[in-house]
Amino acid sequence: MQESGAGGSVGIVVPQVVDIDVPLILDCGRLLRRHQLIVETYGQLNAARSNAVLICHALSGDHHAAGYHGDERKPGWWDNCIGPGKPIDTNRFYVVSLNNLGGCRGSTGPNTVDPETGRVWGPDFPLLTVRDWVRSQGLLATQLGIQQWAAVIGGSLGGMQVMQWAIDLPTRVRQNYKATTYRISKPENEKSHKKP
Repeated sequence: MQESGAGGSVGIVVPQVVDIDVPLILDCGRLLRRHQLIVETYGQLNAARSNAVLICHALSGDHHAAGYHGDERKPGWWDNCIGPGKPIDTNRFYVVSLNNLGGCRGSTGPNTVDPETGRVWGPDFPLLTVRDWVRSQGLLATQLGIQQWAAVIGGSLGGMQVMQWAIDLPTRVRQNYKATTYRISKPENEKSHKKP
């Protein structure tokens, strides 16, 4: 949700919680019976639901890609690219940015409560892959009534998600745009992201 913005800004944005009640089988073999994703949207979804663009964030990113939260002075991490008249033009596109499953900015992850145990997941949260994120994003699209994204866009780890969309769900994306990403993870990246 957003309030009107001026000067190319999407203005004040308010994150939304989207409940995904469809079970998700993860690559690690575990099952999430339900999960929540925090999203921000910018622009308007057209009647044909054909102008939706998904923004995939990098490892250190989150759902706050454009605009401002309340009185904060710092805009979203891709504010220079998303907004009226900008490269991802919210006068033309309905833009969806989410905090990935497992993220610590409100989506179901290690700092949220496991509904099966009633306790915070902590280190018991399942290990996730890029494929898991893309399947979760596919469920989000379905929940939002979007059968096909006009485009999926991301850089770095977000770019890996873009590539995974092209591999796993190619009929649900018209255009893929990735920036500064790898087609495979480098060994030094794998080492730095493994659990001790």
